[in-house]
Amino acid sequence: MSVAQSWQQSRTAQFSSCRLPGGTVITADGELDAANADEFAAYVERGARRCKRVILDLRGLKFIGTAGFSAMHRINVVCSGAQAYWAMAPSPAVARLLRVCDPDATLPVTTPLDEPLLLTAGRPGAGEARALLQLVPQAR
Repeated sequence: MSVAQSWQQSRTAQFSSCRLPGGTVITADGELDAANADEFAAYVERGARRCKRVILDLRGLKFIGTAGFSAMHRINVVCSGAQAYWAMAPSPAVARLLRVCDPDATLPVTTPLDEPLLLTAGRPGAGEARALLQLVPQAR
Protein backbone atom coordinates (compact mmCIF):
# COMPACT_ATOMS: atom_id res chain seq x y z
CA MET A 1 0.00 0.00 0.00
CA SER A 2 1.38 3.37 -1.02
CA VAL A 3 1.05 6.18 1.50
CA ALA A 4 2.19 9.77 0.92
CA GLN A 5 2.36 12.17 3.83
CA SER A 6 2.99 15.90 4.16
CA TRP A 7 2.62 18.49 6.90
CA GLN A 8 2.49 22.23 7.40
CA GLN A 9 2.67 24.26 10.57
CA SER A 10 1.32 27.72 11.30
CA ARG A 11 1.63 29.77 14.46
CA THR A 12 -1.29 28.10 16.25
CA ALA A 13 -2.01 24.96 14.24
CA GLN A 14 -0.42 22.05 12.45
CA PHE A 15 -1.87 20.47 9.32
CA SER A 16 -0.89 17.10 7.90
CA SER A 17 -2.15 14.91 5.10
CA CYS A 18 -1.97 11.22 4.46
CA ARG A 19 -2.78 9.97 0.97
CA LEU A 20 -4.11 6.43 1.02
CA PRO A 21 -5.49 4.27 -1.79
CA GLY A 22 -9.06 5.05 -0.62
CA GLY A 23 -8.58 8.82 -0.35
CA THR A 24 -6.78 11.54 1.57
CA VAL A 25 -7.06 12.25 5.29
CA ILE A 26 -6.14 15.80 6.28
CA THR A 27 -5.57 16.36 9.98
CA ALA A 28 -5.65 19.68 11.82
CA ASP A 29 -4.41 20.08 15.39
CA GLY A 30 -4.30 23.20 17.57
CA GLU A 31 -6.40 26.30 16.89
CA LEU A 32 -8.09 27.31 13.64
CA ASP A 33 -8.79 31.03 13.60
CA ALA A 34 -8.55 34.15 11.41
CA ALA A 35 -4.75 33.91 11.41
CA ASN A 36 -4.63 30.49 9.69
CA ALA A 37 -8.09 29.57 8.32
CA ASP A 38 -7.24 30.65 4.76
CA GLU A 39 -3.97 28.73 4.99
CA PHE A 40 -5.90 25.61 6.07
CA ALA A 41 -8.48 25.97 3.28
CA ALA A 42 -5.67 26.31 0.70
CA TYR A 43 -3.94 23.24 2.16
CA VAL A 44 -7.16 21.22 1.82
CA GLU A 45 -7.74 22.55 -1.72
CA ARG A 46 -4.33 21.24 -2.81
CA GLY A 47 -5.21 17.82 -1.38
CA ALA A 48 -8.67 17.80 -2.98
CA ARG A 49 -7.25 18.37 -6.45
CA ARG A 50 -5.42 15.05 -6.34
CA CYS A 51 -8.19 12.72 -5.15
CA LYS A 52 -11.90 12.11 -5.14
CA ARG A 53 -12.31 11.48 -1.40
CA VAL A 54 -11.14 13.86 1.35
CA ILE A 55 -11.68 13.30 5.06
CA LEU A 56 -10.84 16.13 7.47
CA ASP A 57 -9.77 14.86 10.87
CA LEU A 58 -10.48 17.86 13.08
CA ARG A 59 -10.57 15.92 16.35
CA GLY A 60 -7.33 17.62 17.44
CA LEU A 61 -8.68 21.18 17.19
CA LYS A 62 -8.99 22.79 20.62
CA PHE A 63 -10.50 25.98 19.18
CA ILE A 64 -12.17 27.01 15.92
CA GLY A 65 -13.39 30.52 15.18
CA THR A 66 -15.90 31.77 12.66
CA ALA A 67 -13.09 32.15 10.12
CA GLY A 68 -12.63 28.38 10.42
CA PHE A 69 -16.33 27.91 9.68
CA SER A 70 -15.93 30.10 6.57
CA ALA A 71 -12.98 27.92 5.54
CA MET A 72 -15.23 24.84 5.81
CA HIS A 73 -17.70 26.43 3.41
CA ARG A 74 -14.86 27.26 1.02
CA ILE A 75 -13.72 23.62 1.23
CA ASN A 76 -17.30 22.50 0.55
CA VAL A 77 -17.42 24.61 -2.64
CA VAL A 78 -13.98 23.43 -3.84
CA CYS A 79 -14.75 19.75 -3.24
CA SER A 80 -18.13 20.08 -4.91
CA GLY A 81 -16.52 21.73 -7.95
CA ALA A 82 -13.88 18.97 -8.10
CA GLN A 83 -16.61 16.33 -7.68
CA ALA A 84 -14.78 15.05 -4.62
CA TYR A 85 -16.57 13.53 -1.62
CA TRP A 86 -15.56 15.12 1.68
CA ALA A 87 -16.55 14.94 5.32
CA MET A 88 -15.13 16.06 8.65
CA ALA A 89 -14.66 14.30 11.97
CA PRO A 90 -15.20 17.13 14.47
CA SER A 91 -13.65 17.82 17.85
CA PRO A 92 -15.96 19.04 20.64
CA ALA A 93 -15.00 22.64 19.72
CA VAL A 94 -15.89 22.07 16.06
CA ALA A 95 -19.16 20.31 16.97
CA ARG A 96 -20.10 23.28 19.18
CA LEU A 97 -19.45 25.75 16.34
CA LEU A 98 -21.44 23.60 13.90
CA ARG A 99 -24.43 23.52 16.28
CA VAL A 100 -24.45 27.34 16.28
CA CYS A 101 -23.40 28.19 12.71
CA ASP A 102 -24.76 25.17 10.81
CA PRO A 103 -27.97 24.15 12.58
CA ASP A 104 -29.36 22.56 9.39
CA ALA A 105 -26.28 20.29 9.13
CA THR A 106 -25.40 21.28 5.56
CA LEU A 107 -21.70 20.44 6.04
CA PRO A 108 -20.87 16.72 6.00
CA VAL A 109 -19.82 15.17 9.31
CA THR A 110 -18.49 11.67 9.95
CA THR A 111 -17.10 9.59 12.81
CA PRO A 112 -14.23 7.10 13.09
CA LEU A 113 -16.80 4.29 13.22
CA ASP A 114 -18.36 5.43 9.94
CA GLU A 115 -15.13 6.33 8.14
CA PRO A 116 -12.51 3.56 7.84
CA LEU A 117 -9.88 6.00 6.52
CA LEU A 118 -9.75 7.61 9.97
CA LEU A 119 -8.69 4.31 11.50
CA THR A 120 -5.80 3.82 9.06
CA ALA A 121 -4.53 7.36 8.64
CA GLY A 122 -1.82 7.76 11.20
CA ARG A 123 -3.30 9.67 14.14
CA PRO A 124 -1.53 8.27 17.20
CA GLY A 125 -3.66 5.61 18.79
CA ALA A 126 -5.96 5.27 15.76
CA GLY A 127 -5.16 1.62 15.32
CA GLU A 128 -5.94 0.98 18.98
CA ALA A 129 -9.56 2.13 18.66
CA ARG A 130 -10.67 -1.07 17.00
CA ALA A 131 -8.95 -3.26 19.61
CA LEU A 132 -10.80 -1.50 22.43
CA LEU A 133 -14.14 -2.38 20.86
CA GLN A 134 -13.52 -6.13 20.72
CA LEU A 135 -15.11 -8.27 23.41
CA VAL A 136 -12.94 -11.02 24.81
CA PRO A 137 -14.62 -13.83 26.73
CA GLN A 138 -13.01 -14.68 30.07
CA ALA A 139 -12.82 -18.16 31.54
CA ARG A 140 -14.87 -18.65 34.69
